[in-house]
Amino acid sequence: MVKQMVNIYLYSRFERFAHWLQMLLIVLLLITGLEVHDVFTLLGFETAVTLHNVAGLTWLVLFAFLVFWLFTTGEWKQYIPTTKKMVEVVLYYSYGIFRGESHPVPKRKDAKHNPLQRLTYLILAAVLLPFQMLTGFLYWGYNSWDAWSLSFLSLPFIAILHLAGAFAIFSFIIVHVYMTTTGHTIFAHTRSMITGWEKVEEGITIEAWEKKEEIHHAVES
Repeated sequence: MVKQMVNIYLYSRFERFAHWLQMLLIVLLLITGLEVHDVFTLLGFETAVTLHNVAGLTWLVLFAFLVFWLFTTGEWKQYIPTTKKMVEVVLYYSYGIFRGESHPVPKRKDAKHNPLQRLTYLILAAVLLPFQMLTGFLYWGYNSWDAWSLSFLSLPFIAILHLAGAFAIFSFIIVHVYMTTTGHTIFAHTRSMITGWEKVEEGITIEAWEKKEEIHHAVES
């Protein structure tokens, strides 16, 4: 049976702008950070340090605006973790996707992320990114530690923590880029993050996967 697809407007302009700017900043931070650690020579140490600092502070400001946007628009609800359909989603990505099965949690305006994405993005936004920004800010402000009453900190330790966070974010990017190729076409998800429009299966109501689960439990009880 051929699946009927319909276009829905899923991502706002600010959402797309913040996404691509964050990606640009993260890539720049990874490249300059590796050069600062003497992995390769591309821009020169001083230029790499300057660009790394500017990109880091820019990302900090952007992240603050993004958090403000999430809470003022109510989009923070998209990241509320849930275990509903979690097993189905994991099984889908494990083997169902290779058999051409339909996604168990289709996207809708009020449910952009499936349970696995919600948990992943929540950990990323609430734990990993703040951790990376905090260690980066401490690294950047090393000469002010005495004035900030932080002289008890160890610079090598902060540097190791910051580097570990960078590798964790890099690992996420690799998986994230791969997952963008798992749409109904290889560039479907990438195109939707450019235009804001995404094709989804027709005839599935908003958050039907959650409502179906609630109805199922009600019938059982």
